[in-house]
Amino acid sequence: MFEILLDTFIDSIRILPFLFVTYLIIEYIEQKSSDKLISQLRRYGIAGGALLGSFPQCGFSVAAANLYINKVISVGTLIAVFISTSDEAIPVILANSGSMGTVLKLIATKIVIAVIAGLIADKLFYKFFENEFQADESLEQSDFHECRDGHTAIVRSALSHTVHIYFFIVITMLLMNVAIYFIGEENLSRMLLNNSVFQPAVAALIGFIPNCASSIIITQLYLSGSLSFGSAVAGLSTGAGVGLIVLLKDKKNMKTNFKIMLYIYIISFAAGSLIQLFA
Repeated sequence: MFEILLDTFIDSIRILPFLFVTYLIIEYIEQKSSDKLISQLRRYGIAGGALLGSFPQCGFSVAAANLYINKVISVGTLIAVFISTSDEAIPVILANSGSMGTVLKLIATKIVIAVIAGLIADKLFYKFFENEFQADESLEQSDFHECRDGHTAIVRSALSHTVHIYFFIVITMLLMNVAIYFIGEENLSRMLLNNSVFQPAVAALIGFIPNCASSIIITQLYLSGSLSFGSAVAGLSTGAGVGLIVLLKDKKNMKTNFKIMLYIYIISFAAGSLIQLFA
């Protein structure tokens, strides 16, 4: 057990500097241009939502949920943002492997899925969602900074995010190491339905955990080889982070909200399965 704790500590401490630098860059961009980016979300609809949602933080999913609740953006734009959102996956991938190729592949794949899903939702299933999109530009800026822990200084905010996410990474890595030690790699892969067509379905369910834990769990499992790329895409496509919590606060439209979640799950599972089948 001591070796497991030591290995977890060594592996996690190596990624800490990379994690902080990544969040430092993200916080700088977010604080310098967040208002402009939200205005683009409202102006360019589904394509803009898919692009902005791919930016690695939870603010856009929060903004999109608020704008949708106030009927400023369509359900397709909301869905595009939610699907393209990867929450903490990109910083974790960069911190663990430094693989920009993997990051770009993930972002591009999720943007394509997000745009297609958003267009289908708006063009074919608008009656199913009972959407009353009004494009009211008079709405004040939504609470984009809800997930920023109240910090205004870039360094302090980046440090706060780093510590918070590092904690989840350490816990996830420790649990995975303990599971591998006691269960065995083959049995763990069997439990996670490794190489099974049903693995994307399980990953997509994990993605619905409405905080950064789900994206960290999915990313760590993917990096360790326990999840296929298709399953990782499925899980990260359902994971809209804090945005999902904001959406579910709108209790007047819970039926529609659950329809949105069901639609996102089906799209994510189908896309992940196709990727796993043909990739």
